[in-house]
Amino acid sequence: MLQSVSISHLITLLALLVQGFSGVSTQEAPASPPPMGDSSWALGLRLYRALRSESGALNTFVSPLLLASSLGALGRGAGGTTAKQLHDLLQTPTTSKKLGQAGELAGGLESLSEANGTSFRLYSSSAVFSKQGPQLSEGFMKESKGKFGLKHQTLGQGDSKRDLKQFHAWATEGMGGVEGAPLRGEIQTKTGALVVANTLRFKGLWEREFNEDTSDLRTFLGAKYTKVPMMHRAGVYRHYEDVENMVQVLELRLWGGGASVVLLMPFHVESLARLDKLLSLDLLAKWLNHTSSTSVAVSLPRANLRSTLSLQKQLSALGLTDAWDQKTADFSGALGKNQGNLHLGGVLHWASLELGSDAGQGAAELEDEIVEKKPKVFYADHSFVVLVRDNSSGAPLLLGAVDLLEGEALYDEL
Repeated sequence: MLQSVSISHLITLLALLVQGFSGVSTQEAPASPPPMGDSSWALGLRLYRALRSESGALNTFVSPLLLASSLGALGRGAGGTTAKQLHDLLQTPTTSKKLGQAGELAGGLESLSEANGTSFRLYSSSAVFSKQGPQLSEGFMKESKGKFGLKHQTLGQGDSKRDLKQFHAWATEGMGGVEGAPLRGEIQTKTGALVVANTLRFKGLWEREFNEDTSDLRTFLGAKYTKVPMMHRAGVYRHYEDVENMVQVLELRLWGGGASVVLLMPFHVESLARLDKLLSLDLLAKWLNHTSSTSVAVSLPRANLRSTLSLQKQLSALGLTDAWDQKTADFSGALGKNQGNLHLGGVLHWASLELGSDAGQGAAELEDEIVEKKPKVFYADHSFVVLVRDNSSGAPLLLGAVDLLEGEALYDEL
């Protein structure tokens, strides 16, 4: 019988505890900004739950901010029931002329750009693809690019296989040369179809560097049991334990405070099905508001996680139905002088998260933290939820689940 706490695990914890000399931390980690107020939070969490409800869903990641911004841009050119459904999807008032809370989303994108290279390393891109046919208006394209970061790309005249190659080439370039998994799901690329695509590759830079131990692999008890390298450090972090729901919450602020990585992990080894069902905006806000600065011995897997998604099924289930139908879709506000019919042919999403040990430039100059003798323990040796939040705007940059890590497989049973 495989135990989640091994001898090597205990040795690591003891080593982390030794780092904690006497005394209580005098360094107060800043409180999290109030989150959850914008459309990207609402969309991201509902989409996450829709993805996770599917059988076999593993390591699913989305960027709520990028997706909401792109759909918000698309909605600026929509009319009739298509516009209403996009309003409802983004949970914005139907009387609002600024679908997707344009200023708010633009602020999140601007903050993201400012923190790139300081708090994290980020590659991202957003585009709407179309073949020859009805022309998109210059005004629509200018606003989409300027406010929402959505550029226009023209698909070649080849068949669907060539279109897929073009999507993959664009995504690889947008992620700084990292290739994503093959696309799955229905994608329409015929004349008159618009395909919205987002890419995001993210690596956080910690306030203080983690210690890597690559020679001593540890067991990760996910969908499969595998041996993976772990990173360790004891420090002062914002932490909360929800005893009633048996969930640990840990906030790891990144260098410069521009963003935070938040981890949600069940107390015990289990799949994320229970936690996925629990997640709501109210509960997530409660957890983050209850975190407090605490000495914590943290161990995280070092890993590269990738997700490639086609989101038509999930967005349709959330109420976006007319946009996909050539007869009912109304994107008249996006058309140029040559009128025609436009409809949504696909929403594609590539996301990559790197969990590494690196800290931001200048982190070594920080004074050492004072850690309590008996810190809390956050040992991420089983499945957990991860989200990345911009601390200036409060926008959710990334939301996903870590169910499975690559490594030497183990076949023991709990």
